[in-house]
Amino acid sequence: MRLFVTTVAMVLFAGLTSARADTDADIERLVSDMIRQELPRDGIGGAAVAVRIGGRTLFLNFGMAAAGQPMTSDALFNLASLRKVFEAVVIADAINRAELRLSDRVADDVSELARSHDVGHITYGQLATHTSGLLLPQDHPPWPNWGYTLPEFIAALNSWRADKEQAPGEQHIYTHAGYVLLQLALERHFGMPIAELLDERVLHPLQLTSTVLPERNQDGRAALSAPLLARAVQGYAESGKPKGEPGDQQTYYHFPGTGQMFSSARDLAAFVAANLGEAPVEPQLQKAVLMAQKELVAISPRNSQALAWEVNHNSNPPIVEKNGGLDNASTYFGMIPKRKIGIVILINRGENNPAEVGRRILRALATR
Repeated sequence: MRLFVTTVAMVLFAGLTSARADTDADIERLVSDMIRQELPRDGIGGAAVAVRIGGRTLFLNFGMAAAGQPMTSDALFNLASLRKVFEAVVIADAINRAELRLSDRVADDVSELARSHDVGHITYGQLATHTSGLLLPQDHPPWPNWGYTLPEFIAALNSWRADKEQAPGEQHIYTHAGYVLLQLALERHFGMPIAELLDERVLHPLQLTSTVLPERNQDGRAALSAPLLARAVQGYAESGKPKGEPGDQQTYYHFPGTGQMFSSARDLAAFVAANLGEAPVEPQLQKAVLMAQKELVAISPRNSQALAWEVNHNSNPPIVEKNGGLDNASTYFGMIPKRKIGIVILINRGENNPAEVGRRILRALATR
């Protein structure tokens, strides 16, 4: 009798394993078909993709990380604007700890800001939700070929004047300069560099060992450790020509902490799991991670802004997402929290649109 039960259990387990394999194969086929449509036909560059579904993560890799090097889930990418969602967790955590309020003015921490000028009225919440109205030439095309030292940045902020279309708190205007100011305010508020703050509050607790915010060397490359630099992808321009060296870090702001973060699909998959409430995360940090996704400001009838994240209501359930892009990298992080589905798409080529394909994949997976 015991042998019979054991045999039946083994058959059932084998059946479940086979069903899982079939399901995974179907998902991988669906994702692969859609991703390949997005990648340039010349085959230059590639993509690292992580899909979170059913409490598990699937990794898919396409093309090349660099000449002669196939893409892997541990390849290190410049995240571009995906950095902002990590700072959003820091803000949410600070709010939960009663260390900060969204209504606090950044001029209270950045003493060089002129309190009587428009910048003096900007709040942490406005910066985090892109409603400060702040807009500098580095925020939009045509892209300038100059940037700011810290004193120059402060001078530009103090000379900035809001018009009716840019009044703080009045409307949504996406701004990179706003997040640079937010970084500076957080550093002053907590008395530590932003890289240390991110590591202490987010990266180390989530065990994201391949996610870093390095300084920028004189040659324009990130000051990565040798093991991480060895995993950094080669970036390519839209034309397919190499753009910068592996570890290329771009910024208009020439003072510490203003470059981009680097991470891998494997590390970001763990961040997806945490954002879906499916990772072993300390309760206070889990609360902050989820709070950052909360809708705060309407952008349009079908889109709203959370802390860095945008919430897309063009499908039901809505997609919580963030995209990023440089002239040699294209990135996307999207989730359907109500379905516990998420995706990360990292492409080492500029001017791609992984957000569109990411949304299509999420919607397709949500209807399976």
